[in-house]
Amino acid sequence: MGEVEAIRTFLTVADQSSFSAAARLLGMTPASVTRTISALEEQLGVQLLLRTTRKVSLTSAGAAYAARVAPLVEGLARATEETRDLQKVTAGSIRVSAPMSLGMKVLPTVLSQFSIIHPRTSVAIELSDRFVDIVEENYDLAIRISGPPTDKSTIWRKIRPVARLLVASPSFLAQNGTPKLPEDLATLECLSYHDQSKTETWELSRPGQTRTVDARGRFSINNGDFLCRLAVAGEGIALLPRFIVEDELRAGTLVEVLPGWTTPEIWLTLYYPPYAQLPLRVATFSDFFEAFVKESWDGGQPS
Repeated sequence: MGEVEAIRTFLTVADQSSFSAAARLLGMTPASVTRTISALEEQLGVQLLLRTTRKVSLTSAGAAYAARVAPLVEGLARATEETRDLQKVTAGSIRVSAPMSLGMKVLPTVLSQFSIIHPRTSVAIELSDRFVDIVEENYDLAIRISGPPTDKSTIWRKIRPVARLLVASPSFLAQNGTPKLPEDLATLECLSYHDQSKTETWELSRPGQTRTVDARGRFSINNGDFLCRLAVAGEGIALLPRFIVEDELRAGTLVEVLPGWTTPEIWLTLYYPPYAQLPLRVATFSDFFEAFVKESWDGGQPS
């Protein structure tokens, strides 16, 4: 590992106060991060970090060194990025966060086609239905399906609306009855999309009327595909994006519930850290992703 890479590793450990957290961000093993820091300390002849069983912290020498080298590393990264952008070069790596269900259904084809056109751009995808902090967790881009953003520090770009609908299996409705109004859901088993074991709230509207329903039931899951499988198994009614349940609706294993009622609009959105200017490789991937989604979904795929 070169000196600049070693310094970047040191700065990441200092920022994360953890060798293992730095290793995850850098795509390294904790052992290699430890070796890199030890080699840097040996080269400098000073101890940069204090290691305890609970955390890692800077020594006074480490704090002084970090203050001196951090602007240099940032400047070097900025100069590299600007030079690539000037030459229209998209080489480099992109770290992307995406929701599990959308990622599994869409991103394999996106990456396969993108790599043909841009073979020098590497893309690291991390799938999670957790609402990640893209600044704190060092992502270049996050793909989200959500309402309006609440993290005002980020830049966001709407791609397209995502339709949602209430669904249940025919067997569940035959056994428990088909709701005619939103208030009927209060007596039925609902499958809640949420983490931390909380109950989801559904807002349902039709012209001149709006109803709010607590999606009470035995299960609370933070993954749409999982909820879809539970609904198919007859465990309750779920509110899900159409692209997740389209195959099941077509096969008849799920049917729409309360078809005359709609939910608040959510969007497929791209989120970025507060870049002064979007790096070319990130902008290129974003444009490619947007074009792919609009072409495939408008060409017959679910919205």
